[in-house]
Amino acid sequence: MTVPPFDDIAVGDELQPLSVTITRADLIRYAGASGDVNPIHWNERFAREVGLPDVIAHGMLTMALAGRLVTSWAGDPGAVVDYGVSFTHPVVVPDDDTGAVVEISGKIAELLDDKKVRVTITARCDGHKVLGRATATVRLG
Repeated sequence: MTVPPFDDIAVGDELQPLSVTITRADLIRYAGASGDVNPIHWNERFAREVGLPDVIAHGMLTMALAGRLVTSWAGDPGAVVDYGVSFTHPVVVPDDDTGAVVEISGKIAELLDDKKVRVTITARCDGHKVLGRATATVRLG
């Protein structure tokens, strides 16, 4: 996707939404790559023992997927100069062939100096907002 020139971007413009499926196999791969092998991300019995409804996705995985929305739109991961979120609800990943579907959307919230924009991001799964205060600042060429 090609980002329009800065002068053609307006507050309220929406980014192309992204739908991502997370499966238990994805969690195992992410655990190995990240080194985060906390059993809440792969052991259903343990997750339930600590009060969770089931195995949950890694927060940083969810954050990375939401960041993909912005980097895909910008066309260059290096264009993202600031990115932050808070975690508001876990992404519960069932042990089935479907997994959990995270719906991610974003819109231009503010035009900044130096051809930068602030993007607000919304990520929802199973009717729950899973990220709060999710924003990215992007420098456009």
